[in-house]
Amino acid sequence: MAGGFGVGKTTLVGSVSEIKPLRTEALVTNESEGVDDLDAVPTKATTTVAMDFGRITLAEDLVLYLFGTPGQRRFWFMWDDLCRGAIGAIVLVDTQRLNEAFSPLDYFEAKGIPFIVCVNEFEGTQKYPVEEIREALALPHEVPIMTVDARDRQSAKAALVRVTEFALETLTRQAVSAR
Repeated sequence: MAGGFGVGKTTLVGSVSEIKPLRTEALVTNESEGVDDLDAVPTKATTTVAMDFGRITLAEDLVLYLFGTPGQRRFWFMWDDLCRGAIGAIVLVDTQRLNEAFSPLDYFEAKGIPFIVCVNEFEGTQKYPVEEIREALALPHEVPIMTVDARDRQSAKAALVRVTEFALETLTRQAVSAR
């Protein structure tokens, strides 16, 4: 899971993990002033400083290990380690802060890691059709985009199933074209 600060990565990992998630959260302090933009999430009291980790079994022979990346730029140096060996990624976005999605999208595109985009539908925010969001993010049509409620286990699980399907489709397509 990747995305900007406060888009719901920790919440999504926690809602779907079958084990108690490992969280590396620290209090947001005055040290964040001038470094982190807290305007869009004024009630957020903690931030992920290394990663979130969880696990879910999708099928008898398919276990996903879930890693949530830190959203604040000053912790992005962790991303390369967290993404090593990844089969796919979910880029979580908030429609009120779409500009924060571009760096994570560029990262996974450059790394060649299959990714999907999940629009976290926060309460009280305006809803947009996913095709409008696709256009705003300049996403190619082959990149799946869907809405999700990061707090809801079934919604989060649907996103994990979709990223797994897309990663397998992509890897299969690459293997066939390499022949």
